[in-house]
Amino acid sequence: MNKLKTEFEELEQHLLEDEKPSLYLRDLAQNRWFMDSYPFSLLGDLKEVEQSPVHHPEGSVWEHTLMVVDLAAEGKGLSQDPRVFMWSALLHDLGKAHTTRIRRGKITAYDHDKHGAVLAAAFLREFIDEDEFIKKVSQMVRWHMQILFVVKKLPFVQLDKMLQEVAPGEIALLSLCDRLGRGEMDEAARLKELENMKYFISCCQKYQREMAFT
Repeated sequence: MNKLKTEFEELEQHLLEDEKPSLYLRDLAQNRWFMDSYPFSLLGDLKEVEQSPVHHPEGSVWEHTLMVVDLAAEGKGLSQDPRVFMWSALLHDLGKAHTTRIRRGKITAYDHDKHGAVLAAAFLREFIDEDEFIKKVSQMVRWHMQILFVVKKLPFVQLDKMLQEVAPGEIALLSLCDRLGRGEMDEAARLKELENMKYFISCCQKYQREMAFT
């Protein structure tokens, strides 16, 4: 078994068993091979990707990812599939390394969910041949931004396609970790994100009821 496959298996163990997987990930990221060896380099690249200081005062995409993974570890008991859930949390923003741009003075990462879905699948295929598992992780990454689109009533909402691929509760749980995994959030902001999650789930349920009668 090669070194990278061994590291992958150890990483999965920490994702599924640690209370704070970020501690292991921080240590892992100190190794030069983490930055240089594909596909771990896809994660290493996130250390250099900055985000909007308004929406992400925690800093880089890597710092955000570590916060999301720890929140996911706290909530994975609510997931129908903790393994899919934890890998989705770790890989959810891979697409930002390829999509982050400064537009009109603002840092943006348009379509990082779409790009990230492809990269997440590519990452996992380097180590495993579990097509169904890889598909599920990729789909979670693909749709993790829908809660924001629904809440803000943006034109990118695609509940019909999303609900064909992921369960509302699963994507809502991942999205909540994503939304809470930010620096300097006070209690009011956290409660607002919880309300947004409930609203998102209610919109999904309403859509499903409407489709059942068409």
